[in-house]
Amino acid sequence: MIQDLKPRLDRDARREAILDVARDVFLEEGYANASMSTIAARLGGSKGTLYNYFKNKEDLFAAYVTRHCMWQREAMFALFSEEKDVRTALTKLGRTYLSIVLSDFSLLNFRLIVAEAQRTPAVGKAFYEAGPERGSQMLGAYLERANARGLLKIDDPLRAAHQFIGLCQNRLMKARLCNAVGEPTAEEIDREVLPAVEAFLTAFAPGR
Repeated sequence: MIQDLKPRLDRDARREAILDVARDVFLEEGYANASMSTIAARLGGSKGTLYNYFKNKEDLFAAYVTRHCMWQREAMFALFSEEKDVRTALTKLGRTYLSIVLSDFSLLNFRLIVAEAQRTPAVGKAFYEAGPERGSQMLGAYLERANARGLLKIDDPLRAAHQFIGLCQNRLMKARLCNAVGEPTAEEIDREVLPAVEAFLTAFAPGR
């Protein structure tokens, strides 16, 4: 069973237990091969229990995708959002972001979601909106606050947020998706994040 790395986001413990088991089955067997019967058997109950919470496998998979995005987003942004020093905030975010998205666990989830998105575009859309898009919006809101305080000079904070994330992840994400390298160490993450922060602050310095 894959290690549970997420915080509890839902007060309904039974629903959370279903999503935990569904996640493991999806990751082990793939979406197409996973079945409600298998998930029910892992839970030790009947399919009726599942259908009390989710109308079908597609609905269950969508809930799994949304929850995965939520815990990633909370883990990445909870620590930095009120940080006043921009360099410290961006460094903290970059380190946390890369340590999460480049982990074996996250890449397993990402590959599964992207593979299903080809067959069911709504799944990919839900993932993008709840994950990358919402995360960029949160970073954009932080950058807008820093802009208002005169710490940065940014015309489009949301675009700048996407640019910062791209600076941090571009090289290692490609290498990880190709399975060319393993999980990065803290030192390897810093070799990506620190220059990214420096380039970003230089590009958006208030006196430029």
